[in-house]
Amino acid sequence: MSTRDSRLETIESKLSFQDDALQQLGEALVAQQSRIDRLEASIRSLAEQLRALKDTAPDAPEPPPPHY
Repeated sequence: MSTRDSRLETIESKLSFQDDALQQLGEALVAQQSRIDRLEASIRSLAEQLRALKDTAPDAPEPPPPHY
């Protein structure tokens, strides 16, 4: 095998490895974005629930505890 063929084989091997790594990174990115979307939806839901609780809560502050 000539030096040229060896170098070409090395380059092809590295390219194949990089293609696999890029595919894995893309899949990880999609999974992370999906998780971020779900977490943002949860935060929005919790914020709406908190607003609803504030709307139904009495406006008067609670008296201080007896030990004050």
